[in-house]
Amino acid sequence: MGKLILNLNDIKLFGFHGIMLEENLIGSHYSIDVEVELDADEASENDDLSKTVNYVDLYRIIKEEMNTKSKLIENLAKRIIKRFQTFKKLKYTKIKICKKYPPIGGPVGQVCVVLED
Repeated sequence: MGKLILNLNDIKLFGFHGIMLEENLIGSHYSIDVEVELDADEASENDDLSKTVNYVDLYRIIKEEMNTKSKLIENLAKRIIKRFQTFKKLKYTKIKICKKYPPIGGPVGQVCVVLED
């Protein structure tokens, strides 16, 4: 069986996640990377989208979950991975969510969480 790794990198979205008041009022910019693994044999042999996972669907899920507030980006990552689990073809999922310029009292370019399943 062929193994396919599909990456969606540097997805730029805006959201209102965090425990601080300003994060919920003014929001923050986020960068998201996703890696999924699936069996590629049938899709690559038959050039058939229905035999793989459409990355447009993965992006749609990420965008929808970004619109639901979370106190922790860890919770956001878990919700996204749970929704990805509805795609039975996926064998492995990894998501990295980075909050740009978090309000932590000092100059930090981003804070990130990585969750694998």
